[in-house]
Amino acid sequence: MSLREHALSLFRSVVGTVRPAPMLKRAVKLQGDGCPQLLVKGQAFPVKRDLYLVGFGKAVLGMAAAAEEILGDHLIRGIINVPLGIQESLQRAGMQEMLLKPHSKIQVIEGAKNNLPDPEALKGAVAIQELAEGLTADDLLLVLISGGGSALLPAPIPPILLKEKEKLTKMLASRGAAIQELNIVRKTLSLLKGGGLAQLAYPAQVVSLILSDVIGDPLDIIASGPTVASSHSVQDCLQILTKYNLLHNLPKSVETVLSSSPTKPTAPEDYSHVCNVIIGSNTLALDEAKRQAEDLGYATLILSTAICGEVGRVATLYCQLVQLVCLGLASLGEGPRSEEVRGNLLQLVAELEIPGLNLANFLQALQGLGPERPVCILAGGETTVQLQGTGKGGRNQELALRVGLGLHRARAMETGSPLGRCEIVFLSGGTDGQDGPTEAAGAFCSPELVEAALQEGLDVEAFLSNNDSYTFFSQFQGGHHLLVTGLTGTNVMDIQAILVRATERS
Repeated sequence: MSLREHALSLFRSVVGTVRPAPMLKRAVKLQGDGCPQLLVKGQAFPVKRDLYLVGFGKAVLGMAAAAEEILGDHLIRGIINVPLGIQESLQRAGMQEMLLKPHSKIQVIEGAKNNLPDPEALKGAVAIQELAEGLTADDLLLVLISGGGSALLPAPIPPILLKEKEKLTKMLASRGAAIQELNIVRKTLSLLKGGGLAQLAYPAQVVSLILSDVIGDPLDIIASGPTVASSHSVQDCLQILTKYNLLHNLPKSVETVLSSSPTKPTAPEDYSHVCNVIIGSNTLALDEAKRQAEDLGYATLILSTAICGEVGRVATLYCQLVQLVCLGLASLGEGPRSEEVRGNLLQLVAELEIPGLNLANFLQALQGLGPERPVCILAGGETTVQLQGTGKGGRNQELALRVGLGLHRARAMETGSPLGRCEIVFLSGGTDGQDGPTEAAGAFCSPELVEAALQEGLDVEAFLSNNDSYTFFSQFQGGHHLLVTGLTGTNVMDIQAILVRATERS
């Protein structure tokens, strides 16, 4: 198998591991008939009267199908908000197990085209709000949450209009705001986010099953934390708007809401009726990828599940790592060149401030791999792109193209470079199957691909400065290097894989 096929197989196994049904079935059981209990990861919740279900997010359709199977007749009614077109897409892909049965008690509302809140998503959010408001102390509300939940649960605090909130979110994103920052602003302006849904469902018992798509799995940030006490105040929201120079550019309605919002977050004791459980994450996915890569014969290391930062800086980090791997495979892991690359890496990681990454330990493990086996480095997380152009792309495709270009340049600069003695493939893909407003999940790249493009007269640099990575990959070599999976029905952020093996050329 080629490195590209190996990378594709790793990506598919990752997505398979975090598919909703297996995850839900591992976490949830229903026990007993007389007074049934819902068991969630060993914790018991008595079903005193009626059991209801609501959900929102890219993976929620599959989660709901599995939940309905487990809950059976105990489920009275459900409402889920899922991405536009997902039912048809899963049907086409033959993923029947992710679809609800014909006489399901769960109503499905599709919305949030291109992952942006829209009137359909708002309609679903209002229906979920009404269901939650009607619950009693004897009811149990099961809430299914996954990434993409923010866009699928828009309920702006009146008088804010949906289009005003959407415009503000777009402006923040285009100025490079991180997902955490976007979510803090969204939930400050929302009725349901930041714990709002849990408050409306009181006094019913609320059990949330969460598939995390955010670095570090912070409960109050995933889908903007509709069932979690918000740790942020209106002050945090104002700080973000100031940081991106938007404070004096706000719609009147947003100003009204911000000026009348409580300055302190809700107290945690107001959430004693809520239990939040993470049932899947990027960590789980990467652990599976590591097992698979080792089965394929790779010496495998996980760099981090919290890769974040500007896409160009992260690409530089990966290029330096690849150089270090190639030096190791060429048995040059101890020389001055290696020391220089290690120094560059330590400086880069310090600047990127990747949470929980101990690079010194990682480099030590890398050094201990030896030159005999091909190397696989895995990572996960979410980069940010500062839009400068008008092209079409996504953060994964842009990252892949930047890594390919960086490696090509490094190889060209150094005669007899160890990079020239290695075969390298870099893959970056979104586990939800969607990268930006394109049908690709991401892309594969290599220095050879960039070399071939340049020989055909393509200006790779120009594609990148126009944020036009999708156009590059789709036009060049028949789109062969795009990673196209279709919607996967799940979402645990992005996955990157670096595969390197020594070639015969010495």
